[in-house]
Parts: sequence; structure tokens; C-alpha cells
Amino acid sequence: MKVRVLLFATLVVGAIIAAYVMTLNQQSVRTLPVIQPKDVQKEMVDPEMLQIGLGHRIGDFALLNQYGETVSLEKVKGKVFVAEYFFTTCGTICPKMTEQMTRVQERFRGNDEVKILSFTVNPDYDTVNVLYDYAQKYGAEKDQWHFLTGSKKDLYGLARKSFFVLKPAEAINLGDAGSDFIHTNNFVLVDQQLRIRGYYDGTSITEVNELMEDIELLLGGG
Repeated sequence: MKVRVLLFATLVVGAIIAAYVMTLNQQSVRTLPVIQPKDVQKEMVDPEMLQIGLGHRIGDFALLNQYGETVSLEKVKGKVFVAEYFFTTCGTICPKMTEQMTRVQERFRGNDEVKILSFTVNPDYDTVNVLYDYAQKYGAEKDQWHFLTGSKKDLYGLARKSFFVLKPAEAINLGDAGSDFIHTNNFVLVDQQLRIRGYYDGTSITEVNELMEDIELLLGGG
């Protein structure tokens, strides 16, 4: 009788411990937010999208990369990708951002499930040939890191309606070749379902480290 009671008590204690461990594991699993237009600073968002609270996805596009190849949304659908806006003649934050993006590429080099999209804000200057030279300078991996150009209307529309990384310029923005918009220093993390999952300061080593960890999380189904 005593043996049965002891066995039963042992089983109960074991079940309690197992349940406790499972609860701790569930609490320790980090999940990323799904970011909607209403969650972003208003000045970054096209006015017609400000009230959207659910269901935002990256919109369709078709732009040329540094090899003169058309890259569309289909190219990254079902992948994890990082997007940024930059321009090749920028002498301030862009070189720092590109250097940090090379770290992202190195971490996931050869992994076809991870892509990088760098959109120019100055397509008048940043032609395919210019982007090719820039990409070569930073060792961009073909088919993984795409430097993209096209019409200003398409590039800016995508930034304002999909990624939310351009804000109207308060004055003539000479650094952006006199554009009406200023690009931010943000890297945008997008998941396999084309949802925005995070923004990261592309000039910060610490935040880019966090970005890479979050990419791993999404690759693992997080």
C-alpha cells in the first residue's frame, strides 16, 4: 500500500514539474509583433492608409536590380526579407547602413530563404550600372541582395504605402537630390506572409544584431 502511495505521489509531483517547465518554456518563447499602418508614425504613411488596423501586406512591385533583371514581389514571397531605402551618393547614414547590411548578408549568405532589398530614393542618378558598381563595392551576393531602381513614383509609392520609411521633406532635401521626401535609417523586417514584423536602426550594431536574431526567429516559424 505504501509503495502505491509513494508511486502515485511521485507521478503527481513529476506531472506538476513537467507542467511548470512547459509553462516556463511557453513564456520564454518570444514572438514578434505584426505592424500595421496605424502603428507607424503618421508622417511615414500615405494618408489614405492611416486608419488601417489589420491585414496590411507589402504591395506588388516590379523594379530593376543591379543586373538589369526585373525583381517583383513574387521573388520574395514566401521568404523572409529585409528592406531599406538609400542612395549611392549619400555621404552620411547610407554608408553606415550598407556596412551593417553586409553583416546581415554574411550571417545568412547562401540561405535562399533570406533576401535583402535596397531601394534607391534617387533613381535619376542610381541607374542599373551605378547600382551594379555600388553592389560590387560591398560584395552583394547575386540573387540574395538586390539593389533596386525604377520610376520615382513607383519607388516612393512603395515606401509610403508598403514599408513606411519615407517622410515628407520640410525643405528642399539636397542630400536626396532635391526630392520631396527623406528616407529614414530604418531596416524593415518582412515575414513569409509579406507582413512587417519590425523596424531597426540600420546604423546601430546593437539593433542590427537584434534584427538578425529576429530573422532566425521567423525562419524557425516564430
